[in-house]
Amino acid sequence: MELVLVEGDITAQRVDAVVNAANSSLLGGGGVDGAIHRKGGPAILAECRRLRATSYTRGLPVGEAVATTAGNLPARWVVHTVGPVWSAQEDRSPLLRNCYTNALRVADELGATTVAFPLISSGVYGWPVDDAVRQALAILLPATPRNLAEARLVLFGQPTYETAVRVRDQLG
Repeated sequence: MELVLVEGDITAQRVDAVVNAANSSLLGGGGVDGAIHRKGGPAILAECRRLRATSYTRGLPVGEAVATTAGNLPARWVVHTVGPVWSAQEDRSPLLRNCYTNALRVADELGATTVAFPLISSGVYGWPVDDAVRQALAILLPATPRNLAEARLVLFGQPTYETAVRVRDQLG
């Protein structure tokens, strides 16, 4: 699988699956989650409500992933995953890596050949950008899914993109 770093808007990516940095309610919110729900339209929320009424009555646990339609987005599916809130007192990086692992697995099981990821937990959840990139690359660079040919790490804003390029280059 090829990994591509892209500076841009996750909701504008023409891919099979877009990963949503969701909150556990699955019912929309701010940041990436709010943008995906707004642009994707009511079909995403309707499927999320069904999931909450059946499979995830207590919400989607941190690190897990589940798929819905992409509604009006230029994709077929949205893969929702809940990132951890960053903590200086507790190492939650395994939970963050689980977000990427499980979202990749779900997208691959759907038959997606292209997937776009935001930089999970790096917004309002406070994860430092350079480490958020390291955690993402730790999973995405060595991944060998069956169907996926391309994963995009979509970075919001030039400074975040430049940090991601620097971290990737440091890792070799």
